[in-house]
Amino acid sequence: MYSNSYGECFRITTFGESHGAAVGVIIDGCPSGLELNNDDIQKELDRRKPGQSKVSTLRKEDDMVEILSGVFEGKTTGTPIALIVKNMSQRSQDYNEIKDLFRPGHADFTYFKKFGIRDYRGGGRASARETIGRVAAGAVAKKILALKGIDIFGFIVQIENVKAENFDKEFIEQNPVRTADRQAYPLMEEAILKAKKELDSVGGVVELCIKNIPAGIGEPVFDRLNARLAYAIMSIPAVKGVEFGAGFKAASMRGNENNDEITPDYFLSNNSGGTLGGISSGQDIVLRFAVKPTSSILIPKKTIDINGQPKEIVTKGRHDPCVAPRGVVVAEAMAALTIVDMMMIHTGRNII
Repeated sequence: MYSNSYGECFRITTFGESHGAAVGVIIDGCPSGLELNNDDIQKELDRRKPGQSKVSTLRKEDDMVEILSGVFEGKTTGTPIALIVKNMSQRSQDYNEIKDLFRPGHADFTYFKKFGIRDYRGGGRASARETIGRVAAGAVAKKILALKGIDIFGFIVQIENVKAENFDKEFIEQNPVRTADRQAYPLMEEAILKAKKELDSVGGVVELCIKNIPAGIGEPVFDRLNARLAYAIMSIPAVKGVEFGAGFKAASMRGNENNDEITPDYFLSNNSGGTLGGISSGQDIVLRFAVKPTSSILIPKKTIDINGQPKEIVTKGRHDPCVAPRGVVVAEAMAALTIVDMMMIHTGRNII
């Protein structure tokens, strides 16, 4: 069993390493006749790509996508879609000094223990650069969902100890932190840049909203829609926790307060986060996830080498002082892939 693939009806398989020749994705199960071109995918990759602002990594990559198969004369053919993005700005020499050391917070130690070998250049397969394939496939899924009027968007609600209090959707893509709070944005940016100046990093919390999803999507009991979404989000590098609706606050609420009352026209609240019994209720699906501080920092830390000997390490290279803003785009993609797949499963269940 290998876990480089995700989905059942709408299935993706990502490939490539951070410092390899390229990264990409194979999409199997995409319906035929969907209008699709490079720009549809590129606009999502441009939102994710590095080097766009002072709060992200200095690594510069154009991340230009190439469609190798599955599209003819501007429309999908129903056959596998192959998408590839070449790596153009590797600096593998940055990792020569630590090739035999395990970086704290990274997958170096566990990959070595599992496989007996690892690509030490930028984390190899465990690098967040693997998410390019997810975002590219997510762009295709988003096009499918747009035909159904389903909208997915994410935004930052917390950076370190700075929390958002206001919401302005239009502001999300107008600032590099991707927060929806104009007042909190300068403080969030300051927190990131302060950590960067101190050779450190910070984490954050992302909120994701899925609007206009019809009621009835989700498969009891193990493939609940919220369970599949949690699985998808938790598969993203650096994500450490997920909650839906009221989330952990529900533990301090009473049933009288937590239950979402129902009227003939709408629910009176959305503490459930848009699912009941793991099936979509027709309300907005609302979830939040925590992103840890970037593990690659320039502060010396204790570690061991591949022989188990104690060492000290400083991780050089070009790294985000906070990965949460770029994680927004990846989370949108994973949510879109999950919703399309679950809707296709639902359609098969209700074939008659």
